[in-house]
Amino acid sequence: MNSDDYSQIASIKAYRATRDFYKMRAFESPEFLALLVAVGCNPKDKHHYKALWILELVAEERIALLAPYLDEFCNTLSQLTLDPAVRPASKICLFLVTQKEITLLPVHEEKIIEGCLDFILREAKVATIAYALRALFRLGEKYPWVHNELRLLLSREWENPSPAMRFVLKETLHRLANR
Repeated sequence: MNSDDYSQIASIKAYRATRDFYKMRAFESPEFLALLVAVGCNPKDKHHYKALWILELVAEERIALLAPYLDEFCNTLSQLTLDPAVRPASKICLFLVTQKEITLLPVHEEKIIEGCLDFILREAKVATIAYALRALFRLGEKYPWVHNELRLLLSREWENPSPAMRFVLKETLHRLANR
């Protein structure tokens, strides 16, 4: 591990310009991308969420770059607990299930389903739940039991949902009703 590169990841701030800079660096340097994945997929590393911020942007523009790291990423999902880590991870999951450049193996889809369900059951923040629900809805087109599970999850009582959460829940229930 290049300690200078790791120090740069550790010093990343949430500013979009900074994240874009490191995203471009990941596009240009396979070694830096590999380091981002190693840090992002290590929840014991206190800077893992910062690496996931960058990986989210990489996935948004060039999802195929993450293909060699699918096992590592998918195996990490159920271990992520920090809000700044689960939001980008859930968005990467959504990108993975909606793209056509990478063929996900059933084991990857299973891990994504498990991770997204964990995010919802832990009642993560609204954005995380929204991405997880959309990813699960998409996977439910292939695995109908996922739609049944979503119906059960969404029918439960949510304590004081925010207006944004009510919108996400209503949107997903509407999409499920039209299936």
